[in-house]
Amino acid sequence: MNPASARMGTLQRLDLPGLKVPRPLMPPETESRLTPRQRQVLDSLETLVVQEELAEMTMAQIAAQVNCSLRTLYGISPSKDELVLTVTDRRLHRIGRAAIEALDPEASPLDNLRLYLRLAHEALQPTAGSLIHGYSKTLGARRLGDSHESYLVGIVKGLLDQARSRGEIIEVDTTVIAHVLGGLGRDLALLDLEGSAWNRPKEAADATAEIILRGLRRD
Repeated sequence: MNPASARMGTLQRLDLPGLKVPRPLMPPETESRLTPRQRQVLDSLETLVVQEELAEMTMAQIAAQVNCSLRTLYGISPSKDELVLTVTDRRLHRIGRAAIEALDPEASPLDNLRLYLRLAHEALQPTAGSLIHGYSKTLGARRLGDSHESYLVGIVKGLLDQARSRGEIIEVDTTVIAHVLGGLGRDLALLDLEGSAWNRPKEAADATAEIILRGLRRD
């Protein structure tokens, strides 16, 4: 079995009833039909989304920023709001896939959970994750954020359940703990961390998750 299959096997062994990966706003078959230039533009737009610069820009300004034509942009998405959400969704899917693929079939569920959360928190880099602040009023942003968070919470619960069944953690309500851990990124991103020991949302989320996981360990 190759490493990728082994990692996916780790995911399949979790008890994840009804959990579904969020459906991409741009299906793979649609993205495969984009031109190389359009895919390059999508990659460039991710930087602007992360820096929360797209909220105040027009499509013409965006096209000028990434040095492409308006035709190229509208070939990707018919409106700015949809473009913002498509780029954001594409980024969150990429981060989520990387977190899943990093699962180690030989590692303990608790170690896999720690690694999964650290990689999932990459969505908070370098600012607040692009669904907060500047894009909160974008139509569909809340629904998009909720769908990805729901999936993350489901994976976390599955790993917690596996850790509990193996006696790695104390007896707790894994549903509650999963929602706490899964919502750290959203909650901490809304805080003003200036003057905090953790001045970035990812640092704060990683540190808080570590405190919680240490508290759950049976030993």
